[in-house]
Amino acid sequence: MRRTVLSVLLLVSAAVVGADVPSGVSTNVKKERQRAEKLPPCKACSVLVNSFREGMKRTERSKHEGGDAAWEEERLGSYKTSELRLIEIQERLCQDVGRGEDQCHQLAEDYESRIEEWWKQHQNDHPDLHRWLCVDEAQVCCPDGFFGPTCEPCPSCFGNGKCKGNGTRKGNGKCSCDEGYDGENCDRCGPEHYEAFRDSEKLLCAKCHKACAAGGCTGAGPNACRVCRTGWVMDSQRGGCTDIDECVTAANTCTKQQFCVNNEGSFSCLDCDKSCDECDGDGPDMCKKCAENFELRDGLCTVL
Repeated sequence: MRRTVLSVLLLVSAAVVGADVPSGVSTNVKKERQRAEKLPPCKACSVLVNSFREGMKRTERSKHEGGDAAWEEERLGSYKTSELRLIEIQERLCQDVGRGEDQCHQLAEDYESRIEEWWKQHQNDHPDLHRWLCVDEAQVCCPDGFFGPTCEPCPSCFGNGKCKGNGTRKGNGKCSCDEGYDGENCDRCGPEHYEAFRDSEKLLCAKCHKACAAGGCTGAGPNACRVCRTGWVMDSQRGGCTDIDECVTAANTCTKQQFCVNNEGSFSCLDCDKSCDECDGDGPDMCKKCAENFELRDGLCTVL
C-alpha cells in the first residue's frame, strides 16, 4: 500500500514541476496496475490453476528432505501426494503471475479448502485441476467447445472462427469469424476473398489479388477481379485488371533529375546518376544530358 501511495506522489510531483517521470517509478506504477487488474472470473480461475500447475512442475523431482528416502516414503507417504509438497506449492502460488496477481492471491484463499480436497482425494480420478475446480466446483468456466451460464455447445463455425464465450460462462455463442470469412457460421468467404477449396466439412478462402478492389474476385490472379483498384484498368477484351504504366502517362510526376520505374499498381521516381542532368534510367550510360562538369564520351557522361 505504501509503495502505491509513494508512486502516485512521485508522479504528481513530477507533473507539477514539469519534470520527466523517472523510468523506475513509471515501471513500478505499471506493475502495481497489473497486480491490481481485475480479470474475468474464468480467466482469474485459469490463472490460479496455471500457477498451481507451475508449482507442481517445480516440485515434481523433489522428495522428503531426510537421509533415508525409502523409510520416509514408508512412514510419511509418497512425497508426490504429500501435504508437504502441497504446502511448498502454495507458498509460491501466484508469485509468477503478472496481471491479476492480487486477485489470484484472493482466489487462492477462497479456494484453499477445495484445492486441498482435490490434492488429497481427486488427483487420480480427476487429474485435470482446471476442469475439476473452475468448471465443476466453482462453475466459472465451461469446457472447451461450450459457452454461457449452462455451458451450451458452441457451433462449429465451420472451422474458420471462434465461438463467442467459448470455455467461459459468458458470451452468446455466435461465431466470430477469422479474417477472410463471413456468414453466421463462417461458411462463406468475406470481402476481397474467394473460395480456394470447399467440401462438406471444410472451406478455405484466399485473398484476392492486390489489383482487385472492393468488388472482390472470382478466383486467383488479376484476371479474376470484378473491379480494379487505382493503378489498374479493366481489360475490355480479356477481362480482369491490367497494370497501368504510369511512366508513359500524365501520372508520371518525376523531375528531369529522376527516372520513372513502373510498379504493380503504382510507380517510383529514382534519382539519376550524378553525371546526368536528365536520364532514362540508372547509370552514366542512361543520361539524356550530362550534368555540369561532365561530358559525353563513348556513350557515357564522364567527368571533365
